[in-house]
Amino acid sequence: MIWWITSDERLSSRAMDLIGSHRNLLYWSVAGSWEVAIKYKLGRLVFENPPENLIPAELDRNQIDTLPIFNEHALLAGQLPLHHKDPFDRMLVAQAKSESLGIISDDPKLPLYDVDVLW
Repeated sequence: MIWWITSDERLSSRAMDLIGSHRNLLYWSVAGSWEVAIKYKLGRLVFENPPENLIPAELDRNQIDTLPIFNEHALLAGQLPLHHKDPFDRMLVAQAKSESLGIISDDPKLPLYDVDVLW
């Protein structure tokens, strides 16, 4: 979503079509908000507005629903093979598996988890 709202050229045309189509239900994981807040605090992400204002506004503007983290997600994330060391990405995989969702990402490690990775 960050690449979408910042019009980052790294976003693939397929990803732009998927996000931009009102035919698709889109979800933003709370794990994404957590990761963005940490990176913002560390200065690794820079926005005009802080994430606590930016993320809710963009979710609303882009009609993206929030996906909370449930115990089922956390427990599954802890059981996943360590193909990916990033706990946020492992949570996204667990949520995608639990909720039968695909993930829009260019991360080459995510397909190792047998989830639909759309790019």
